[in-house]
Amino acid sequence: MKLNKGILFLLLCFECICFGQNTTKKVSLTEVIFTIEKQFNVKFSYAVEDVADITIEKPKATFTLQQTIAYLNSKTLLNFKALDNRYVTVSVINKTIAVCGVVLSDDKKLPLIGASVLVNDIGKSTITDINGKFTLADIPLNSIITLSFIGFESKQLEANALFSTQKNCKEIVLSTKNEELNQVMINVYLTPGLQKYLDGSTVLNTKRFGILPGLIEPDILQSIQTLPGVESSNESIANINVRGGTNDQNLVLWDNIKMYHSGHFFGLISAYNPNLTSKVIVSKNGTSAEFSDGVSSTINMQTKDVVTNVFSGGAGINLISTDAFLEIPITKKLEFHVSGRRSITDLYQSPTYTKYFQRSFQDTEINAKSDQKETSSDFYFYDFTAKLLYDVNEKHQIRANIIGINNALDYSEHHILNSNETESKVSNLSQKNMGYGGNWKGQWTPKLSTHLIAYLCKYNIDASDYRVETDQLLTEANEVLETGVKLNSNYKANDNLNYLLGYQYNETGMLNQTIVSNPRYSSTKKDVLLNHALFSEVEYNKKNTYLRAGIRLNYFQKFDKFIFEPRINIRQKISNQFALKLEGEFKNQSTTQIVDFEDDFLGVEKRRWVAVTDKDIPIATSKQGSFGVEFNEKKLTIEATGFYKIVDGITTSNQGFYNSFQYTSANGSYTAKGLEFLANKTAQKYSVWLSYTFSTNEYEFDSFTPTTFPNNVDIRHSVSLGFYYTIFKNIKIAVGGIWRNGQPYTKPVEGKETIQKGNNTMVNYDTPNKENLDDFMRLDASLNYNFMLSPSIKATFTAGVINATNHDNEINRYYKVNPNDSNDAIQVDNKSLGLTPNMSFRLNF
Repeated sequence: MKLNKGILFLLLCFECICFGQNTTKKVSLTEVIFTIEKQFNVKFSYAVEDVADITIEKPKATFTLQQTIAYLNSKTLLNFKALDNRYVTVSVINKTIAVCGVVLSDDKKLPLIGASVLVNDIGKSTITDINGKFTLADIPLNSIITLSFIGFESKQLEANALFSTQKNCKEIVLSTKNEELNQVMINVYLTPGLQKYLDGSTVLNTKRFGILPGLIEPDILQSIQTLPGVESSNESIANINVRGGTNDQNLVLWDNIKMYHSGHFFGLISAYNPNLTSKVIVSKNGTSAEFSDGVSSTINMQTKDVVTNVFSGGAGINLISTDAFLEIPITKKLEFHVSGRRSITDLYQSPTYTKYFQRSFQDTEINAKSDQKETSSDFYFYDFTAKLLYDVNEKHQIRANIIGINNALDYSEHHILNSNETESKVSNLSQKNMGYGGNWKGQWTPKLSTHLIAYLCKYNIDASDYRVETDQLLTEANEVLETGVKLNSNYKANDNLNYLLGYQYNETGMLNQTIVSNPRYSSTKKDVLLNHALFSEVEYNKKNTYLRAGIRLNYFQKFDKFIFEPRINIRQKISNQFALKLEGEFKNQSTTQIVDFEDDFLGVEKRRWVAVTDKDIPIATSKQGSFGVEFNEKKLTIEATGFYKIVDGITTSNQGFYNSFQYTSANGSYTAKGLEFLANKTAQKYSVWLSYTFSTNEYEFDSFTPTTFPNNVDIRHSVSLGFYYTIFKNIKIAVGGIWRNGQPYTKPVEGKETIQKGNNTMVNYDTPNKENLDDFMRLDASLNYNFMLSPSIKATFTAGVINATNHDNEINRYYKVNPNDSNDAIQVDNKSLGLTPNMSFRLNF
């Protein structure tokens, strides 16, 4: 009897457990309604499609009818209403809902700031705030929301799964991408949209970009100048100096295409439209073995690469140009992205254009004044990009893209010979860079993937200059034609270890041509280089240790020469706040720019691309090491990095000397060493930063006297201070200033400013780069206001001013023989931009 009671007790417990499990199991709402109708003898009136796909937990059997209806109202987005004791109506509360969520990382559940939140089909989007939170209103019930963030797997959720009150937002965890060991270390670096990776590289995400002083849009090459160690000695993006290097020592890639031209308005505006750019990775040292060229830095621009099946786009206009872009889904697997930008300077000459024109064309014949002639000029620029994205299947992707950049200048002079007679001349300048690329990504197994890349790049600059005084036509041309193929194979051994093995082939052809009509002269020089490279790399990231070590073997077929390049990048976290980093690399470069004559290409563009000869123009090589300390706590980042860099194989012709070595051919080197410091504090509404760079940079030419002297871009001290502040949710302001030493220049010998050499009179220069220009100072500011014109159209107004105090800055100084007195030298000063306002208005949908 006792046994039977015990068995009975166990059976009752088991029944209770089973009943408890059944009550927590979700069933279809249709089934629940049918059960309630039987239980309470009522009838529900509803549309089948409104309840067909809804599942809920069964209400308790002990509920009354009123309690049951209240329960259904709390668990669904439907309105259940009892008309009487017999009938209950069911209706949809609203066709649209408000959603919210908090996006977190899977590692330490940290908020992902600036994560992208996109409502598929309608194109409505937002980004997460400083706490990783987002809210969206008027979202269709059946819509799908995609959440994405750099370095993490994207996630899609139904809108009704995110339906909640502001007090109870759903947490969404994004998983780190398996193929990307190089995780984000700092989510907000100076401003939203700038991030820091574990390998020390800096990433600019243009879509999430906040605001920087003086900028009205996320100008890619202007933005990276906020980083320590990145300067522009003449405030031109066509002359970016990274740790003392020249501009041609920066490897610039756009969707894996090597680019040979970077600026509009001859250096004042970036030539790369940011609207379809996904991210820009800037590496100053410790570069991956995958990349060569660019002995000073690598600037790797990548456009959007995901098929979203969402039609979106935008357009904007500022006081210099207008642009538009579109993302057009064709099928579920095929998408087309296109963008275009064109200057409006030939239609409307704004105050901004006037300032840019004066800055770009000063010290050229375009801006020369004379009572004996009248001049006019017509300048415009444009750029365009297009990309085709095709997902063959889940494991294979094919991409094809094109980029075009163009600057065009037509210049005319009307010389007044006498009261009844004039003579005219027309000159023109054209600068173009076209790039064509394609790549194929294949995921063969969960561990093995390949990436095949191919591209063709063509750069042309052509000038035709007719000189009335000598009845002489001067025609100049510089052309670069490069093709490249690269194959990367990645093997992911586990979540912490990845191997890279690859091969790269490049064929680079260069042409330089000068033709003079009177007296007749013609010079054409062509060079072709064939380069091969094998590279291998291992990347390890676990807990507090990040390591990337690689080797690259380059073979120059023309010279039958091998160059071996090791690379190392280590970051070791020693506590929750402190980390140490060590970086080193050997790199080479087989193309360079030279300055032939001061009147090259109308004096506007004075540089030509040439290929190395391994003798007169040797292969440039660099060796660089750096060591740094990082501190991170409570959104305060402090970094200090010491670096030492030697670049060998430079020539006098590519340094643009204004001294006694100006017309002398010699090969040499430069050594740059210094310290970079950055302190950055971010909060929900603001970010403030201070950066300081101390460096020394010296040339060494064994055949010169003196053999060592300061580099042309030897800027010993450089300080940048800035902040941005969110005044209201949709209004932001940024203010910042730059101070740095003036760059070196060479004075003539006092009392004997000129010297006779044969039949030529030349400036008699003193000790090279002994003097320095006055300190450079500039204060910039920007204001950004965004608002919604409609649920799917976002409008943005931005105003900015460069050099708000109108400080008179000299950026270059040289001397030339006085045409009226051969014993005297005239001082020529080039000025920076004065007070330059600009504003833009954009629409995005």
